[in-house]
Amino acid sequence: MLIVVIDGQGGGVGRNIIEALLPLIEPEHSLLALGTNSLATAAMLKAGAKQGASGENAIIYNVGRADLIVGPIGILTANSLLGELSERMAVAIARSPAQKILLPTSRCGLHVVGVKEKKLSELIPLTTQKVAEIINL
Repeated sequence: MLIVVIDGQGGGVGRNIIEALLPLIEPEHSLLALGTNSLATAAMLKAGAKQGASGENAIIYNVGRADLIVGPIGILTANSLLGELSERMAVAIARSPAQKILLPTSRCGLHVVGVKEKKLSELIPLTTQKVAEIINL
């Protein structure tokens, strides 16, 4: 199973996700860090991801190969992450047949009604739990 973590800006969300996921990743699973920029990718690699790539083409190509995509909800919206996520990236992520686990952060101007706002430190364990459910089916 190819698990892709996508983040932008400084890569803080992706870094936290990867640090939490590493103990769950079995040898038959691959974890790939995809950053909208090299700083985000570097942060995720520093967190322990073994592979990483940056930029629009890397994201568009790799989400088509992914089995599971994890990242902030903004990765589905063009021009989110302060404009780092292009329309082509958002469309590729949305069209990917991979299952998606999205953290409902409102930093991208997206508000999901009915979802209680939580701190990142509260969202990471919930994200990890959902990934564990999916990869252990």
